[in-house]
Amino acid sequence: MIYGVGTDICDVRRIRAALDRHGERFAGKILSDGELAAWRARTARWPDRGLRFLATRFSAKEAFSKAVGLGMRMPMTWRLCEVGKLASGQPVIVLHGVLKEWFDARGLSAHVSVTDETDYAASFVVVERK
Repeated sequence: MIYGVGTDICDVRRIRAALDRHGERFAGKILSDGELAAWRARTARWPDRGLRFLATRFSAKEAFSKAVGLGMRMPMTWRLCEVGKLASGQPVIVLHGVLKEWFDARGLSAHVSVTDETDYAASFVVVERK
């Protein structure tokens, strides 16, 4: 049974502006430790890919927060929600701490899709009750 659906589109130029204003502190607020390491590595090799990586994670977390009906309020936080990937490359939602406890207590599972183009990143999340 579907619990919730969330979608988000993010202007990559807005993410670039936030990075220009706040530097790495902005990325550190949005990304989990694992995502932050991946962002740094991508940014070092391909700055534009690093920027789009950050934008897709921002978008996916916004979409997830909408799908679970919390928005950006506890237990939902940027860093407790992570967008990982399977060996196949498929993106997955990985939760931590109190957000994971809240999610698991409700018997929920999530499916995520992310995409990006030069100026936009978009995400779609479906949350199901198991």
